[in-house]
Amino acid sequence: MAEEHAKLVSLAEVKNVLRKISKERKELIYEQRIALEHAERFSTLSAKQTKDLIAELLKQEHIEEFHAYKIADILPRTLDDVKAIFAKERISPNEKEIKTIIELVNKYSVE
Repeated sequence: MAEEHAKLVSLAEVKNVLRKISKERKELIYEQRIALEHAERFSTLSAKQTKDLIAELLKQEHIEEFHAYKIADILPRTLDDVKAIFAKERISPNEKEIKTIIELVNKYSVE
């Protein structure tokens, strides 16, 4: 079975895409409506802020693309929140790297 190449997208991107589809079609299917509601509720950064945060996260050690997107969607505020994202990984960031992640999140987050 051939492996499909999946593209990671942030909640902010999902929100933008579904809003655009909603304007074009006037009505979303059930799953799209649920996804849009979720994205609107939990995505607090703009698509540009999210993209910039992901770019900065990818410059850090131990952060792969999947982790960068997860961090940008969740916006962890504590050491434990960051550790939870890496809980199943073989290699996880040390305390100094976690603090850097939290600083980056705080730099882009809007309260």
